Amino acid sequence: MATRRVVEIFSAGCGVCEEAVSMVQRLACPSCDIRVLDMGDASIASRARDLGIKTVPAVVVDGELASCCRGAGPTEEALRQAGIGQPL
Repeated sequence: MATRRVVEIFSAGCGVCEEAVSMVQRLACPSCDIRVLDMGDASIASRARDLGIKTVPAVVVDGELASCCRGAGPTEEALRQAGIGQPL
């Protein structure tokens, strides 16, 4: 069984969040398992707090908040550095 990179996008469903979802989907490779998580769900919001997410959209790669999402929003360069789009 092949290992997959888990990419979680914490989203509020806004236009900016949808742009981030589109960017991640465009960058993703076949080994990326993309999950869009709704911050309106209390359990998702709780997990976001545990991960240190303070703003959305936020991208978590293999359980670690991408560096671009620790203050500002996601950028293509930072997401590539986090491993999105690179086969395992």
